[in-house]
Amino acid sequence: MRKISIFTIWLLINTTTFAQRTLRGEQEIISPEIHGNNTVTFRLNAPQATGVEITGDFLPEPEMQTPTGGNDAQGVAELIKHDNGVWEYTTPAPLSPELYSYTFTVDGVRVIDPANVYAIRNENKIYSIFIIGGSHADLYKANNVPHGTVSRRWYNSPSLNMDRRITIYTPAGYEQSKEEYPVFYLLHGAGGDEDSWTTFGRASHILDNLIAQGKAQPMIVVMTNGNSGQQSAPGESANGMYKPSFTDYLRMDGEFEKSFPDVVHFIENNYRVKTDKANRAIAGLSMGGFHSLHISKQYPDLFDYVGLFSAVVNPREDMTSEVYQNTDEKLKVQFAQNPKIYYIAIGATDFLFDANVAFRKRLDENKYPYVYYENGGGHIWKNWRIYLAEFAQMLFK
Repeated sequence: MRKISIFTIWLLINTTTFAQRTLRGEQEIISPEIHGNNTVTFRLNAPQATGVEITGDFLPEPEMQTPTGGNDAQGVAELIKHDNGVWEYTTPAPLSPELYSYTFTVDGVRVIDPANVYAIRNENKIYSIFIIGGSHADLYKANNVPHGTVSRRWYNSPSLNMDRRITIYTPAGYEQSKEEYPVFYLLHGAGGDEDSWTTFGRASHILDNLIAQGKAQPMIVVMTNGNSGQQSAPGESANGMYKPSFTDYLRMDGEFEKSFPDVVHFIENNYRVKTDKANRAIAGLSMGGFHSLHISKQYPDLFDYVGLFSAVVNPREDMTSEVYQNTDEKLKVQFAQNPKIYYIAIGATDFLFDANVAFRKRLDENKYPYVYYENGGGHIWKNWRIYLAEFAQMLFK
């Protein structure tokens, strides 16, 4: 017994010592380190590596963007190796306020930053993140304001013949009040799911802060899964914890658009909401913008507010669903009902920019009114968070 006790004590002491050394070692690597002038240093301890790069949305975007978008419109820079085996890169200029994402590539292998505990899955990749505060980026923080509730629920979709998961934001005070609220349906892009807008999109943070500042009306925000063949986000369904790919359950076949009244029906039967057109909005990014465009014209009585964020606007030739047919006639019916705001936003270097220019020309020729917002940058979350914040302030006024 005595031998066992002595061994146990020895093991505890050595384990504790090892843990303390490990902790001290981790603390020596600070990454990212945000300096007082908002330049940022990234570090990676990889003494055996022969080359390390950083890919991030704070770096100059590549000239050619991929249609997957998301966070693929990111630049690349090389890290410099020091004698102690730590690789380092410091941004040459201060970074402007924003939520940024990045990864390292070590000898061709993509990894997140092991010194940064903050990471988010977007589509089929994981990114390390950090925030440079100030200006619009303060909307992305959990500030000292009243907070809403984010819940994940399941609803039945008779049109798709399955139960599906949905993410719902209710504003601060919803549980205590008897008030009815307007509803904003917010849709993700290709490769995304019902978690995308609350993780990378920071939707609940943006709404909490805008509502607290009196810049947006208290509203319920409904974030659907736009992949009509998918029950829910990867790892959250009966399919188990499979490795997702960008094309998993990707659907732009009209089924999601046709089934959308199932979502509206669930919300209006389970939440205290206003049920008229003037108190419903729909918007989405990329594929979600495509869905928003076609849902709103397919059901012109549903939405008074429509937002297209870097939207895909034209169906491919193989997209033959009736939902995508007779677009001019359906737009005519939709705009005859005078939607309060039809909002189009896109970055000047977005690969969908020209298609959006052509769509705006189509609206102009028919004298259909819309609000247009253009900024720099491409098909990337930095823009979509801005578009959400801008659009949310226009709703239900």
